[in-house]
Amino acid sequence: MSQFMVEIQLPAIMTEEFVSKVPAQRQMVNDLMEQGTLMSYALTADRTKLWCVVKAESEIEVMSIVSDFPLIDYMSPTISELMFNNVVALRLPLFSLN
Repeated sequence: MSQFMVEIQLPAIMTEEFVSKVPAQRQMVNDLMEQGTLMSYALTADRTKLWCVVKAESEIEVMSIVSDFPLIDYMSPTISELMFNNVVALRLPLFSLN
């Protein structure tokens, strides 16, 4: 299984219809993250660009996942297969039975 960076251009002006679909988008993102399909999801401060890392077998599978986003009609995605994706793991203190 590979990882793909999806860079998404969003519209500069957000219509009411766009804003009304944001809760459904967030729910889908949360579901994909819980499933382990979506590894990360980041939005620029000006809300015009979005990046996400998707775990999939192929670019076609990534396009299938992204095309189901509620906001897809407002998105212009570019997909790149990653050689690697370093992430900082959450480090929990070791648990002692003593």
